[in-house]
Amino acid sequence: MSGHSKWATTKHKKAVVDARRGKLFAKLVKNIEVAARMGGGDLAGNPTLFDAVQKAKKTSVPNDNIDRAVKRGSGLESGGADYETIMYEGYGPGGVAILIECLTDNRNRAAMEVRTALTRNNGTLADPGSVSYLFSRKGQVIVPKETGVSEDRLLEATLDAGAEEINDLGDVFEVLSEPADVVRVREAVQVAGMDYESAEASFVPSMQVEVDVDVARKMLRLIDALEDSDDVQNVFANFDASDEVMAAAAE
Repeated sequence: MSGHSKWATTKHKKAVVDARRGKLFAKLVKNIEVAARMGGGDLAGNPTLFDAVQKAKKTSVPNDNIDRAVKRGSGLESGGADYETIMYEGYGPGGVAILIECLTDNRNRAAMEVRTALTRNNGTLADPGSVSYLFSRKGQVIVPKETGVSEDRLLEATLDAGAEEINDLGDVFEVLSEPADVVRVREAVQVAGMDYESAEASFVPSMQVEVDVDVARKMLRLIDALEDSDDVQNVFANFDASDEVMAAAAE
């Protein structure tokens, strides 16, 4: 039942570091605004908005920023942008497959920034459909390893809610499900008295490419370049490596 992806672990740790730098704040606020526009500003009746707000709070986004984003999205305050989600597909060093999820109010700007980041960092833009088949859309709930939280207990709590797989990512567990079950899984975690860091739909690779230090280092550089764009919300890649390789690449 339990797997262990070194890249998934690194991605989680990287998100924590980016959050501390405030790099994620604008993207989390954008998620809140879009969720409120799509389903209304009532957290109790909009689970997508509830999870977007919770993730922002757990990443220390100021409450005032969160409240304004909800109001902009639900039309109670002016200034909201008309964002659209665009998926780009590409290849990185070593033939690694990459999915790039953008949330933008300017399609041309997003395309240019994604293309520039790829071409400057040993990557190429791919035709639609040439990469996406290597990934599956999954619900993802991240649960910290606090006292009393074990893989067995987590599985027992979430199995009936739709949990399909639990992965050990070092200091947290990752619970995967069908996207439609992510709210049920998150609620099951809460009912069992466990905390959670985030609950959202994600893309999980169906097969992974093992890479060496050189390729891993180039991939981390490419992902950093892509995530520097305000339009890029998430980057998903199908590479993996040993602990030693990831440690060396991160230096």
